[in-house]
Amino acid sequence: MGKKDRYLAGLDIGSTKTCVLIAEIDNEQVKFLGLGAAESKGLRKGLIVNLDSTVSSIRRAVEEAESVAGVPVESAVIGVAGGHVRGVNSRGGVTLGNRARDIEREDVRRAVDAARNITLPEDREVLHVLPHEFMVDAQEGIRDPLGMVGQRLEANVHVVTTSSSATQNLVTAANKAGILVSDTVLEPLASAEASLTQDEKELGCCLLDIGGGTTELIVYAGGVVLHTSAVPVGGDHFTNDLAVGLRTPIPEAEKIKRMHGCAAAALLRDDASIEIASVGDRPPRTVFAHMLTEILEPRAQELLALIRDDLQREGLAGMIPAGFVLAGGGGRLRGLDELAERTFQHPVRMAEARGMMELPEAVAQPEYATVAGLVLYAARARRTAQQRQGNFVTKLKAMFAGAS
Repeated sequence: MGKKDRYLAGLDIGSTKTCVLIAEIDNEQVKFLGLGAAESKGLRKGLIVNLDSTVSSIRRAVEEAESVAGVPVESAVIGVAGGHVRGVNSRGGVTLGNRARDIEREDVRRAVDAARNITLPEDREVLHVLPHEFMVDAQEGIRDPLGMVGQRLEANVHVVTTSSSATQNLVTAANKAGILVSDTVLEPLASAEASLTQDEKELGCCLLDIGGGTTELIVYAGGVVLHTSAVPVGGDHFTNDLAVGLRTPIPEAEKIKRMHGCAAAALLRDDASIEIASVGDRPPRTVFAHMLTEILEPRAQELLALIRDDLQREGLAGMIPAGFVLAGGGGRLRGLDELAERTFQHPVRMAEARGMMELPEAVAQPEYATVAGLVLYAARARRTAQQRQGNFVTKLKAMFAGAS
């Protein structure tokens, strides 16, 4: 592996903050090197509305990450999220011939291609094709059909699509900031890579990636992705509600939300007095903790109701016994996890990035789950590609040895 190939970078361009994480591949282990973060400007609900401002945010985050890691960032895996993301389940298959024969990797690829062949509007493109299971002739529930014998191979897949222009604008912003985009990855898929255990994926689990402008959902069961979607409420909505309700500037509202906010009145232990800035030249005022909760709780209930409705529409409400995992900075609102537990009647925990050596505790937090997951996703994709290349070389050597 060349010196440059040892390094991986993830770029999370969010509505609230832009993050860059640099890691090193060390004996097939992923080792943390540095993180850079900058306030996001030029985005709204995951969509770029001001390209130059977004480019500036990326550059600041990259510079900080490079100074910490001591490694330049030339390329990165970037996350894609927002209300434009759609997920749909699809099925397709191929006939292998008149007689049953061994299934080869090319057959699997053709079956997956047949399943992904859905009609899309001109402005949409496929981001991921995530296989659920395969069917060989009449046998269902097959994870890997390679080497099995049959006449027909079918695939059930989950296809994630995005707005072509929205994704291209992210790539353009990264390019203008001097970053070559090596791959684009759905952000909740990346968060799940860093945060979910294999047991949770097998049993049935829903990860909620609560960003600034939207909340993305991803549901696993049986070890595969069953559903992806987004609801149009995120952490910024809580902040804006406080700013309007308390008549205070948005930066002040964000600060008091983080320091004193609580999502449920039943969990409020102390009705402390809080001094807040007023709009314009008016003097500061005093408010009380219960006043914040009276504003935040209805928005939290709305968010959880939207998520519940989404899961019920897809028939998934009873398929997540492992419960919910809250990722993203919006998930840090005090009491939101307990309110979600009461609402869904399932266990709820905060996301914690894992699977990376020397990851500081300050980075193993819900708000950095996506950027850590982007690097881990890229590392796993690289390992898979290397293994396939190795297998191909081994087969070639065997062929030539047999021919000699």
